[in-house]
Amino acid sequence: MKAETKSLFKKKNPAEAKFRKKIEEDVRPWGKYRSYPHKQAGSIKIITVKPGSALSLQYHHKRSEFWVVLDSGLEITLGQRTWKLKKGEEIFIPKKTPHRLRCIGRGPARVMEIWIGRSGEGDIVRVKDDYGRVT
Repeated sequence: MKAETKSLFKKKNPAEAKFRKKIEEDVRPWGKYRSYPHKQAGSIKIITVKPGSALSLQYHHKRSEFWVVLDSGLEITLGQRTWKLKKGEEIFIPKKTPHRLRCIGRGPARVMEIWIGRSGEGDIVRVKDDYGRVT
């Protein structure tokens, strides 16, 4: 069984469909694994958010992102929608789409972030920020 996935759009955009098509899942006697396409990744990170803290509401011009939720206790804002994430959920964030991650749990919570497209940390456009870093 595949992990639960969410898409911002009812129809997947071409970049999301291309990325998801390359995700492989294999069932083994001990469980399963999911392998994510890394050749098109500009970066792969594990992001940890402290309780009560949030990333900037931000978007990117040059990259989309794919998040895999590693812990419960996170809330995402993606476009105009906000919801509580479930452990194992997979989220595609199209470039130029505002998004924000907030830790609403009692302990730190993590997501694995895969950049789709070549860019750097300078490709962050902050719309709102709790730390005064709006660009």
